[in-house]
Amino acid sequence: MKKMLFIFNPRSGKAQIRNKLMDILDIFTKAGYELLVHVTQRPGDAMKAAAFYGSSVDLVVCSGGDGTLNETISGLMKLEDFPNLGYIPSGSTNDFASSLKISKNMITAAEAAVSGTPFPIDIGCFCGDRHFVYIAAFGAFTEVSYLTPQDKKNVLGHQAYMLEGMKSLASIKSYCIRVECEEITLEGEFIFGMVTNTISVGGFKGLVTQDVALDDGEFEVLLIRTPKTPLDLTNIINYMFLKEEPNEYVHKFRTRSLKILPEEPVDWVLDGEFGGTRREVQIINLKKRIRIMRRPPKKR
Repeated sequence: MKKMLFIFNPRSGKAQIRNKLMDILDIFTKAGYELLVHVTQRPGDAMKAAAFYGSSVDLVVCSGGDGTLNETISGLMKLEDFPNLGYIPSGSTNDFASSLKISKNMITAAEAAVSGTPFPIDIGCFCGDRHFVYIAAFGAFTEVSYLTPQDKKNVLGHQAYMLEGMKSLASIKSYCIRVECEEITLEGEFIFGMVTNTISVGGFKGLVTQDVALDDGEFEVLLIRTPKTPLDLTNIINYMFLKEEPNEYVHKFRTRSLKILPEEPVDWVLDGEFGGTRREVQIINLKKRIRIMRRPPKKR
């Protein structure tokens, strides 16, 4: 009999898995899997479970938000051989599920996890000891995702991020950094930077280009310089959300790897969770490293 490790976060989103759990387990059992179920209790649980049990199963399925997905994949990355991965999104935003076109309907996602086809995705290696699935970021608003309380996310959903983000408008900080990669070298003061492999960030699809491939071995990079006047800030926002003419404060490019060298330690966010305070950062794209189950895209 095939074996599955099912990891789920019972508090993710609005704890919606409680009403779907029996149906999900029924789908897995009917698909011929012997189940090992792990209910996360605290941060880091999903990573430990994936690393400990992942090598003894044929399929790992996780359910939760982007943080649960990150932990599960981070655990799998500790293995020599990776089992296929299924994902049932149940978080407040679920950026990467949107990029993969994985259904927000938990039953549909569960069916895809056992009957879909494996799709290889790139994984980000962060400073050699951490991994991220779809975003590594620093600067303005990045602390919102991991400082917004879970109960507020559950009640308000995506609006919770907007509310918390507005509170940090008055305290935007500049970072003096140097960015080095094969394509470009940049220096100066920046208020925000992100390295992504997704079409949606924080629920917004306008922050990255829409021709993103999740398996091409390249990241999409966005860096925003510190605006000098209120008009500069307005121009940045207009460019980002209204697609007006590019300006000198916004840099977008693609790369396989890059180094970010700040003058002082900088806080980072990896897939919506705190990624540590770093003085020097190297990010490398691990091409097609994890296979995630999904329904094949419909042919046009």
